[in-house]
Parts: sequence; C-alpha cells; structure tokens
Amino acid sequence: MQHGKYRFIAGFLILPLAIYGIFVISPFVQAVYYSFTDWTGLSSDFRMTGFDNYQRLWNDEVFWTSVGHNVLLLLVLPLVTLGLGLFFAFMLNVGGRRRKNAAVAGVRGSGVYKIVYFFPQVLSIAIVALLFQFAYNPNSGALNSFLSAIGLDSLRPEWLGDPSLALWCVMAVMVWSNVGFYVVLFSAGMSSIPRDFYEAALLDGATRVQTFFRITLPLLWDTVQTGWVYMGIMALDSFAVVQIMTVGPGGPDYSTEVLSFYLYTKAFRDGQAGYATTLGVALLIVTLIFAGIVMKLGRRERLEY
Repeated sequence: MQHGKYRFIAGFLILPLAIYGIFVISPFVQAVYYSFTDWTGLSSDFRMTGFDNYQRLWNDEVFWTSVGHNVLLLLVLPLVTLGLGLFFAFMLNVGGRRRKNAAVAGVRGSGVYKIVYFFPQVLSIAIVALLFQFAYNPNSGALNSFLSAIGLDSLRPEWLGDPSLALWCVMAVMVWSNVGFYVVLFSAGMSSIPRDFYEAALLDGATRVQTFFRITLPLLWDTVQTGWVYMGIMALDSFAVVQIMTVGPGGPDYSTEVLSFYLYTKAFRDGQAGYATTLGVALLIVTLIFAGIVMKLGRRERLEY
C-alpha cells in the first residue's frame, strides 16, 4: 500500500502548487524586485537604485502618518466589530428569556434579526461608502439634518471635513458594513454548542455574563481568532472606503491616509511604481507581523465538545 504513495500525492499537488506559485508567490517576488528600481510603471525602462526607495520610505512623513492610521484601525476595528458580533450573536442564540421547555433560548424573532444584520453584506462596499458619504454631508446629510430637526444646529459637525473626525467616520462605516457577517458566523458556531452546557451552568447559579466568558467564548475561540486576522487584513486594506468617502481623497490634511491608498496614489497618480512596490512590501510586512502577533497571543489549548 505504501508503494508509489509519494508519487501519487505529488501528482495531485503539483498542479495547484504550480498555479499558486505563478499567481501568488511570483507577484510577491516581482514586487520585491521592482522595489529596488526607479520603475515608473509606464515604461519598460528602469534602473536599479539599491535601497534608495527604502531610505526614502524611512524619511517619508506621509508614510508614517499612514502607518499610524493603519495601526489605529488594527487596534479599534477588530475589537469593536468582533465585540459587537459576539454580543449580538450571543443575544440571538442564548440571550432571550427562558421559555417553557428550554432553559436557554434566543430572543424572539432571531431569524429576522440575522437577516437584518447580514443585509449590509449584500451591498457592495462602494454603495455603502456612497450612502454614508451622503449621510455625512455637512449641509444636506441625514445626520446634520437630524441634529437640525431636534434643535441642535450648534452641534452640526463637518464630519468628513473635520480632520479630527474623518478617520472615525470611516471606521464607523467599516464596522457597520462588517458586523453583520460576524453575527451570522458566530451564531453558526454558537448553535453547535450543546445546550446542556448552558443549562448546567445556569442551574449552578451562573449569570448570562459568566456563561458567555466561561462557555461561549472559550468554545468559539478558534473562530474569533480567525475573524480577528481577517478583520486586521481588512483594516490594512481600507482603500475603497477612503477612496470613495473622503475629501482629497485621503484628507483633509492626510487625516484618513492609509497605506493601501498611499500606494495607489504613488503608482497610478504620480507614476512612481518602484516606490509604490516598496510601500507594498512594507504593507506585506505589517500584515505578516499583525497575523503573527494575533496567532501567537491567541494560541491556547483547543477545547473539544
């Protein structure tokens, strides 16, 4: 049975590995190569410049501003989005009142709530960004119109036009557009947890908060960890929302500049593809560092049930 086993396995793996190498690994290698050149992206002529692009990157204030914004997104966006997703999923599955034949139950109409929460996922991120761009309009937007209607004209902010608020407005849109997906994802995970665990805990006098931290969260930890990595990658790749919503875009005064959008402007607006690939390498390094930290800090003994 062992004869020819490895040839058999290699026969199945060689094609997908070749495709992965051509379409995934090869672009990364090319990006690293072009980061050492002065390629404009518009011509086949370029020359090697060594570490000039990386030295320029180190002294680039806009780059460090973008990194700071991405770090803030990495800290806030996954925490808020996954926290809300866990809370809503817990309420939909085991947070309702006790019913006649069940010690634990979700809120009534939980199926409808899941559809409502998931609805933003049906919309394109471009549509979502445009809708909120209109809502944030300081003159005719829904938010300032509401403030005017209740007599709070003096509190009408500029929203996306205010450097101190613009990035938070962008983050609010990203949370709103993604939290529904994690509500459904966590709900699916919670539905597989035996109800006996909750019933036994409640009989022992545990509160709903205690059951969440002692039962739900440990048994969903692998899903939460994966969601944290995905949300982190999304925080690093916030290009579409910044491009569509913000003034400039990336403004005002670079207050919403992020690495992915800065890379785009250098490559396609300024014709500095060599420097743009350097930014891409920096973005790759930040992404790998983030994923490594999350996987390292989130490592724990796997619980089975």
